Amino acid sequence: MTDSLIEGLPLFEPASSAPSGASQKAPSSFADLILNFRAFGVATQERVEGGIPYFVNEFWTAGQRQAHSIQEVSYRACFKPQLPEFFIERLTLPGDGVYDPFMGRGTTPVQTALMGRRPFGNDINPLSVLLTRPRLRPPSLVEVARRLDEIAWDAVSDECKPERNELLAFFSPRTLRHISALRDWLIARAPLEKAPDPIDDWIRMVAINRLTGHSPGFFSVYTLPPNQAVSAEAQRRINERRGQTPPDRDVKRLILRKSASLLRDGPISRHPQALLNSGPAHATAAIASGSAKLVVTSPPFLDVVQYEQDNWLRCWFANIELSAVAMPLHRTEASWQRMVRETLSELARIVVPRGHVAFEVGEVRNGKLLLERLVWEAAEGLPFERLFVMVNQQEFTKTANCWGVSNNAKGTNSNRIVMLRRH
Repeated sequence: MTDSLIEGLPLFEPASSAPSGASQKAPSSFADLILNFRAFGVATQERVEGGIPYFVNEFWTAGQRQAHSIQEVSYRACFKPQLPEFFIERLTLPGDGVYDPFMGRGTTPVQTALMGRRPFGNDINPLSVLLTRPRLRPPSLVEVARRLDEIAWDAVSDECKPERNELLAFFSPRTLRHISALRDWLIARAPLEKAPDPIDDWIRMVAINRLTGHSPGFFSVYTLPPNQAVSAEAQRRINERRGQTPPDRDVKRLILRKSASLLRDGPISRHPQALLNSGPAHATAAIASGSAKLVVTSPPFLDVVQYEQDNWLRCWFANIELSAVAMPLHRTEASWQRMVRETLSELARIVVPRGHVAFEVGEVRNGKLLLERLVWEAAEGLPFERLFVMVNQQEFTKTANCWGVSNNAKGTNSNRIVMLRRH
């Protein structure tokens, strides 16, 4: 699907070409800017490994909740908004196009809009559009409250369907009845085939993000972190082990509370028209040639994250048939590298000459497999200049801590970004 969103003129002044704390001498290139970076009081370390230049520093904060509140939407294996913000500020001007072919929860498109650039986004899972589009045109809290009052929360005609009975592992009967009523109401009013009313779109996005989690702020009993969903059978085992029964939750109140949290920093200012697409990253005809000055993205990790399994419950609520979405899981380095090269070939069409690609790969297999080297090799022979690899060192990873993993031992502890420039 493709969907045009918001039109408007950028309201932001051009970003400074130098970071806070950098040398007073204007850098002659992006590489000089990175080498001169001193915002956190530490000099950038430069080294060469395997013939690849690496620049290592803390380039953006690892602190939680440091970005705009509208970014606080959970999704598995997503990067912080500070990552795209860093590159958007330094490599684009207001009105420029910024693109993410693997947009996930929409971090890059939303940050792009916040900074007055034109958002372009794509993901093979239509769920990504549902998570991103509403935050580019958020309604007011009053509008959300009024719309929620229109819903007949107990009007469910088919609540005894087997697939819904399975969900009683997560939700009390009353809570499930209300979730099902909201789902049926949204399917009727906001079908996936066309752009819905922005208020309905927002309510669906918030509900998707409140389905399951490990606090009373979610519709479910205690379960895994909200960016993952276990099977109903696995949830029953969790319930038995913890001696818990799904409690009644106030679905309407929780949607309002999360909406207030997302909107607490104010709405997104007007920005150039956005375009979101759903399809494979290597075939995005909806994204025009030469439309992006910058790409900031992170592809699916190699044989690590089961995106389809993680999002089955969210897709059920959104009425997305996952079996119809071709979501490949790359189990070999060769397969993953072919996917990267196909994607880079498509990006060569989309990125303007002298435009940049920031291709983030994080860490997998405890850092033993350096995916950035596979990306570096995949770019060979394409119309890109391979610049360097940036390594953003992190002192704390909330996800690793949540799973009882000691910091800097397992999980993604650094961002590794391959920097390319279009010839």
